[in-house]
Amino acid sequence: MEDMRPLAQTTMAWPFEEARKIIHSLEGKAPSKGFVLFETGYGPSGLPHIGTFGEVVRTTMVRQAFALLSDIPTKLYAISDDMDGLRKIPDNVPNGEMIREHLGKPLTRIPDPFGTHESFGHHNNARLRAFLDTFKFDYEFISSSECYNSGKFDPMLLSVLAHYEEIINVILPTLREERRATYSPFLPICAETGRVLQAPVVERDEKMGTIVYQRDDGKLIETPVTGGHCKLQWKVDWGMRWAAFGVDYEMSGKDLIDSVRLSSQVCKILGYRPPEGFNYELFLDADGTKISKSKGNGLTIEEWLQYAPEESLAYFMYQSPRKAKRLYFDVIPRAVDEYLNFLEKFPEQTLEQKLNNPAWHVHEGKPPREELPLSFAILLNLASVTNTEDKAVLWGFISRYARGANPEAMPMVDRLVEYAIAYYRDFVKPHKHYRVPTEEERKALEDLAQSLKGLAQDPEAIQTEVFEVGKRHHYTNLRDWFKALYQILLGQDEGPRMGSFIALYGVEETTKLISEVLKKEK
Repeated sequence: MEDMRPLAQTTMAWPFEEARKIIHSLEGKAPSKGFVLFETGYGPSGLPHIGTFGEVVRTTMVRQAFALLSDIPTKLYAISDDMDGLRKIPDNVPNGEMIREHLGKPLTRIPDPFGTHESFGHHNNARLRAFLDTFKFDYEFISSSECYNSGKFDPMLLSVLAHYEEIINVILPTLREERRATYSPFLPICAETGRVLQAPVVERDEKMGTIVYQRDDGKLIETPVTGGHCKLQWKVDWGMRWAAFGVDYEMSGKDLIDSVRLSSQVCKILGYRPPEGFNYELFLDADGTKISKSKGNGLTIEEWLQYAPEESLAYFMYQSPRKAKRLYFDVIPRAVDEYLNFLEKFPEQTLEQKLNNPAWHVHEGKPPREELPLSFAILLNLASVTNTEDKAVLWGFISRYARGANPEAMPMVDRLVEYAIAYYRDFVKPHKHYRVPTEEERKALEDLAQSLKGLAQDPEAIQTEVFEVGKRHHYTNLRDWFKALYQILLGQDEGPRMGSFIALYGVEETTKLISEVLKKEK
């Protein structure tokens, strides 16, 4: 690690660029709290999702880059905004009508519709922790409700009260005219109903630490701003939280750029340095539309992990975080093979190359050594051409192709076999369509079958022969020749490197496959 530190000072990998920003902001010194604090936020009205994973894994990548650059200790807080009032009944909960009478209350003061925890907020917080623990993230969980109710936020809430005018002068210009008339940084929690109120504040008493607000019925109510009697509007809450904890780094989506700016101003008003940050792009669906949890037009983390290893998802999150990426099923095979390619290259690379290799960031600087004789795309096509969902069948081909290959010796390949079968079953098999060859294509296929006979199971020699057949049959663009092979033999528009695939499937088996195709069309 020490040998890598000088190289980490100049590497262009984005986590190191972010880590260097933090070091610069700290002027190379440890904060007074004794550690550098990274933060991620979570809105617990819904369940953890793929965006949650993306934010935590990217933050973790910056944190581990910082650890290589500096000896200052670090922590990661995963903070749940469970003091927020619930605005609507979520679609994916049981006993939804039970929640209706509690709408508007903080999530930790609403009964758990699942019946397993003391509140709906506690239930979803438990789901968040289980989610993060599944991926072995190193974090400390923080409940916003606990911080408000226990008094941890009290000093900062009193500071917000003392700087009331400065803060609203930052926020008001960003609001519509009708909203400005009633805006207050403080949202009182009604003692009678338990609901979080958007109520105008008519009086403030900094010495007593109280506000007087006007309820919808016109009644004036005095309440402390401390002890869980009020919470803050979220942009003010965000800035207050940065100040309260001394947050040094937090990233967020591109849609929150304006909110980050306002919260940073609030943090400065409270006398603290706002954290360094990073704005990542949002995910798009297959049609280029922004992914929405309510629309369900995206890919869930459970769906990705059904067809590919979690390391490939972490790799997908690493790649070009400032670029909007389409997140749908067709991106999975490419992401898997790109990840495997970087993993395979890692052991032979220089130290500088290793720091720029996504595998370093995916595996916290210690990528495993994996023997990977086959790509995921090849395995997908093997499952496709054999039309099987039996692992043993696929391993029969693999063990013949790679000497000594077996599930115990190659656990990653064994995982990939399972994923390939699942992906083939759900996405390839239902859409396979074998094209009838033209007369010219029939001649080329007959030539290919003859040319393959007697060849060894050598991917390079086979690939060369496939090329030569295409040239002999006057394919000016050899891509058209390979596309014809994919459509006629595999029933799809795209496919693997044919030399590698034929070597895996077998020369004799491939010639039989060609013969069967030609017999059917005679």
